[in-house]
Amino acid sequence: MYTGDGTVAAGWPAQNQWIDFDTMFTANIPIMKQSCGNNGWGANDSDDEIAAIKAAIKKVSASSGVDARFILAIVMQESNGCVRVVTTSWSVQNPGLMQDHAGTGTCNSGGVIQDPCPSSEIEQMIVDGTTGTTSGDGLVQCLSQAAASDVSQYYRAARIYNGGYSGFKADDLGTGCCTLCYASDVANRLTGWSSGVSGCHLGTA
Repeated sequence: MYTGDGTVAAGWPAQNQWIDFDTMFTANIPIMKQSCGNNGWGANDSDDEIAAIKAAIKKVSASSGVDARFILAIVMQESNGCVRVVTTSWSVQNPGLMQDHAGTGTCNSGGVIQDPCPSSEIEQMIVDGTTGTTSGDGLVQCLSQAAASDVSQYYRAARIYNGGYSGFKADDLGTGCCTLCYASDVANRLTGWSSGVSGCHLGTA
């Protein structure tokens, strides 16, 4: 469990400790192949849909400049890679693989499930979550708001993506709104964790 401000000095993993994208993606395929069914969200991801997720992440990473591993970590944190994940709705609609801010990409809208989920829809989910939507921020904006140049920018951005910029103390990414373990879990995903119980026990606000 990582605590503190997201810096290496506070014990968080440096970027050179992250595993490579292909290894990270392969480690998460077994999760993707069961996450829809386990949650009652329709048919589990097909091999083609999983391949489309990988292609979309690499494409959007290249165009946005956001590390593909970070995008994948958020995908797994938000939906476990299920392309038919339900849209959550609290103060705003959060659809798709990244449960983004009122985006248009989804294969499960209002109870209408698309099977197969088109690759164009999968790509739109990654675009919405990474580059933002007309009404909300994506990872690009969250990284900017993190206002850091070291690896802590990613852990801070993860916390912002989950709970908003003002929702936590700058010196403790385990405070504030929503999923208190979010940044710690993302850090673990980036260094190889893909299944089993999270080592973080901060609970939820």
